Amino acid sequence: ARDYVEAMHLMLQQEEPKDYVIATGETHTVREFVELAAKSMDLDLVWRGEGIDEIGCNGTTGNIIVKIDQKFYRPAEVDLLLGDPSKAKREFGWTPNTKFEDLVHMMARSDLEN
Repeated sequence: ARDYVEAMHLMLQQEEPKDYVIATGETHTVREFVELAAKSMDLDLVWRGEGIDEIGCNGTTGNIIVKIDQKFYRPAEVDLLLGDPSKAKREFGWTPNTKFEDLVHMMARSDLEN
């Protein structure tokens, strides 16, 4: 959110309004997100099963932490979701400062605190 707010502020400083893509230019899987979130919460995540039946379990307790639910699939999934922020960088010098790993850690820790 910090990076996005900074980008919004910089956009508002421009002489003329334009459309910009505000993105990291990186792509990550849901699996990567889940693994980093579990690590941030000191959970021993173990994957079991395959495909639609794969689940992520707490390696210590065996409790299911995460499982696939097809109702959350996008109807027309694309192979790659990747934003190109080069116009924002070129026109007003914006680049993201928060690394994916740090963002996931902040989100996970915030959820734990709440």
